[in-house]
Amino acid sequence: MLSELAFADATELAELVRRGEVTASELAQASIARIEALNPTLNAVVTPMYEQALAAAERVDPKAPFAGVPLLVKDLLAQCAGTRHTNGSRLLAEHVASADSELVARLRRAGLVPVGLTSTSEFGRAPITEGGLFGATRNPWDTELSTAGSSGGSAAAVAAGIVALAHGNDTGGSLRNPASCCGVFALKPSRGRMPNEPERGELMSRLLVEHALTRSVRDSARLLDHTHGSLPGEPYPAPASAPGAFEQALSAPTPRLRIAVSTRTLTGEQPDPQCVAAVERAARVCAELGHELVDDEPRVEDGAALVQAWFGVWAEVVCSLVLEAQALAGRAAGEEDLEPRTRRWYEAGLARTASEHLRDLRTIGLGARAVAELLDRCDVWLTPTLSRPAIPLGAFDAATADAVSAPYMAFSPYTRVANMTGCPAMSVPLHWTPEGIPVGAHFMGRMWEETTLLGLAAQLEQAAPWRDRRPPVRVGA
Repeated sequence: MLSELAFADATELAELVRRGEVTASELAQASIARIEALNPTLNAVVTPMYEQALAAAERVDPKAPFAGVPLLVKDLLAQCAGTRHTNGSRLLAEHVASADSELVARLRRAGLVPVGLTSTSEFGRAPITEGGLFGATRNPWDTELSTAGSSGGSAAAVAAGIVALAHGNDTGGSLRNPASCCGVFALKPSRGRMPNEPERGELMSRLLVEHALTRSVRDSARLLDHTHGSLPGEPYPAPASAPGAFEQALSAPTPRLRIAVSTRTLTGEQPDPQCVAAVERAARVCAELGHELVDDEPRVEDGAALVQAWFGVWAEVVCSLVLEAQALAGRAAGEEDLEPRTRRWYEAGLARTASEHLRDLRTIGLGARAVAELLDRCDVWLTPTLSRPAIPLGAFDAATADAVSAPYMAFSPYTRVANMTGCPAMSVPLHWTPEGIPVGAHFMGRMWEETTLLGLAAQLEQAAPWRDRRPPVRVGA
């Protein structure tokens, strides 16, 4: 039975625990066995938490919404007390968290049982999951391909059946990019919807959102219902949401939506034909559901300037994360502590001036207004999630372009717009290449209107189900 439940969603598993048909301890033991069986191939879990998980499973409240459901936590920013947290960097290879972060505390209160930490790129600085500390995470659909990132370990684990859901976070696409490459669902909530710890500061609170990669839409909605809410004093608090509003949106009547469709990047390039095919597939399903599809996109005056502004601010993000890590480590980063591309971003961040920062925030603000104007004309904006299907392992950091941002735009030019604007966005697995590799479609909604996206996602999931698609590397293969 436990083997058959490997591809059940978290909502179903929790119901089985409530009915007494399976125990939280049995679920934890099953996930641990799956990690041991598949991780040598996938390298998705970098820090086991087996003893803590088995102890926590004994204390689970069977009435909790996710009672006894095993969880993997991304090894970036979120903290589990008494567990090594590295942010994927040699600089923090020995760092042990002293307390749970607020999000982890909420996940535990919801009944979830952390069984381990998943891999990430160093400080989440790239849309891949490969690094010097733990090596590369492999895609369960083709182990020679990247999972994308930076939540690639979480995406691979959900896709392969190790867990039903896994934590991730997103500063420029780190939930949605790996969801596209691994064939799972990911919602990035609106700015301020999820808690951010005080030490992350204004810039990270502006861009970073925590949530999860899931097998089903209802798991994502239910999890959001039980973990959302800003902490006191946060600079971008989201409006309060009614209890259960996100899960209720899945069964509420979905109005006829006006959906803008475009495939060009901000700088005018077209993506790989398979990414265009993913958008066309999504548009067809939306049209069959009765929605209106129109060709439209944000009227950005200078897309190249907007991209340049983003990467200027991105250097500051990486720099702030390295500075925080140095404080935790109690020493400066040595030559071997940072990967070369991370060091380039860090040094670029150190060199930034206040005037450059303000100029780039102004440019990003103008871009956000253009997106807001599009979402005033339309309800939702549909694009590719990525400009290419999953790339070969090593391809991203093998790029030798002089501009450090070039490989980012070549692979992931779409998702960061949602972080610039703060709008909610999701990657939905509706298309597979002829070789059997998943390619996501990306939907962005208006600020704080996650319910619109979740209602649409529930329609898409019913009209074009993806849960029965299983990768070659999986539980039971």
